Amino acid sequence: MRPELEREYVDYVSGRLPRLHRTAYLLCGDAHRADDIVQATLTALYVNWRRAVKADNLDGYIHRILVRRYLDERRLRWSRVQLGDAPLEAATAVPADHSIDVRDELITALRSLPKGQRVVVVLRFLNDLTVEATAEALGCSVGNVKSQSSRGLATLRELLGTDRQVKVTEESRGRS
Repeated sequence: MRPELEREYVDYVSGRLPRLHRTAYLLCGDAHRADDIVQATLTALYVNWRRAVKADNLDGYIHRILVRRYLDERRLRWSRVQLGDAPLEAATAVPADHSIDVRDELITALRSLPKGQRVVVVLRFLNDLTVEATAEALGCSVGNVKSQSSRGLATLRELLGTDRQVKVTEESRGRS
C-alpha cells in the first residue's frame, strides 16, 4: 500500500479503535473474543482500504465488516468451547458514570437478546448510529432495523424494568 494511503488507514483506525472494541465487546460479551473480532475487522479493512476509502459511509462499511466477523466467529464450532469460568468484564460496556451493578444488568440483558436484535441495539443506541447508517452497516432494510430495535428495546425494558430505567436516567443526570 502507498505510504499516504497507509497513513490515512492508521489515522482512521486510531480514532475509532476504542469504539470498535466496545462494539465488539457488547456483541460477544468477552474482551478477548472482542479483540479477535476487531483484529479480523481491521485486517479486512486494511486489505480492502482502497475500496473502503471510496465508500459513502466509511463508518457503516467498517461496522458491517465487524458484524460479519462477529457472526462468522459465532458460527465456528470452537467458539462454543469454554476453557474455564471467564469473569464478566463489563468495564468497557457502558459509560463510566454508571455503577457496576447497572453494567452487569445491562450486559446480562443484552446477552439475552437474539443476535439480530442485539446487533441493532448496540449499533443504534450504544454507538449512536442512525437508522439508515445501521441498515447500511448490516446490509438490511430500514424497516428491519426499526422492527429489530423496537423488539430489542421492548425486551430490554421488560428485563430491566421501568423502575431501573428511571433510576439509571436519574443517576446519569445527577452526576453531570
